[in-house]
Amino acid sequence: MLRVGLLGIGFMGMMHYRAYQRLRGVKVRALCTRDPVRRDGDWRTIKGNFGPPGERMDLSGVARYADLDEMLADPELDLIDICLPTSCHAPAAIQALKAGKHVLCEKPIALKPSDASTMVAAATKANRALMIGHVLPFFPEYRFAYDAIASKKYGRLLGGHFKRFISEPQWMPGYFDPAIIGGPLLDLHVHDAHFIRLIAGMPTSVQCSGTMRGEVVERFSAQFRFADPEVTVSAASGVIPQPGRPFTHGYEIYLEQATLLFDFAAIDGQSLLAMPVTVLLNSGKVHRPKLGSGDACAPFVAELSEAVRAIRSGIPSPVLAGDLARDAVILCRKETQAVISGRTVSIENGAARLKNEKA
Repeated sequence: MLRVGLLGIGFMGMMHYRAYQRLRGVKVRALCTRDPVRRDGDWRTIKGNFGPPGERMDLSGVARYADLDEMLADPELDLIDICLPTSCHAPAAIQALKAGKHVLCEKPIALKPSDASTMVAAATKANRALMIGHVLPFFPEYRFAYDAIASKKYGRLLGGHFKRFISEPQWMPGYFDPAIIGGPLLDLHVHDAHFIRLIAGMPTSVQCSGTMRGEVVERFSAQFRFADPEVTVSAASGVIPQPGRPFTHGYEIYLEQATLLFDFAAIDGQSLLAMPVTVLLNSGKVHRPKLGSGDACAPFVAELSEAVRAIRSGIPSPVLAGDLARDAVILCRKETQAVISGRTVSIENGAARLKNEKA
């Protein structure tokens, strides 16, 4: 039995809690939150821009803590699942790793690449797993694309365009504070930055135009360049003021032998699948693969299953790796620099990139 301590009960904490209930051989043994109401199981005030609303939870048999030190002292816990605001990720993860626990931390890994590097180093020193919960590759539409690219089923990747927009998240204090959540780039676009890094490698430079709100980018459009000049990838993301469309995402991915299309939006309280995953083949044929049921919790079940597999097998996850998540944060930082400067910003690779990256 893998025993989990859940740190932070907001929207993601709730989604993770629900997902763990579907896994065999895994139990949420404890949770930690400063909110006494949520510690008592009343999660009705929790909300997000997709998925089920909060409700009263039966927490019978779950130890409940108000302090992280107390939870980390629990010898029965194997894994600490961190669902705190981004500014808290690095200190909480490092503390848990030093306590001898494996760590699954919600995305993004941290606000700064330097903090992310410290987290990766702490995991290596403690000989414990550090995994970052980038759930996007576990959504069936993105899992299909990832598998098609990795297997080269339709030939090599030539490029693509990715989009992700939300209406302003009024329920999330500190959203546009660079020291708390970091704004739409680090909270929202980091999903696509991670996916782009996963399927195409690290870009060599980025051009980006957009609007600012205070010190963070509000919305933007970016063009990435790679060592292979034939690979072209672009992305657009951010916050818009219209609550009638609280969420939308999608992609158009170009492969040698096919183009992959997908477009989804939440409109006026309803889910609108404007373009289900569609494969346009060079032969002229069109294929629409059968995917999952649309269960909002299913991708989180798949993500947590992968984390559990990595811990039990000792074989690291290629999707949840800490260094991959760190690269996604680096990309977001470079895009911010490009918006502010109005210039193309270079992205170093490997050891040189980490050495030159300023905190």
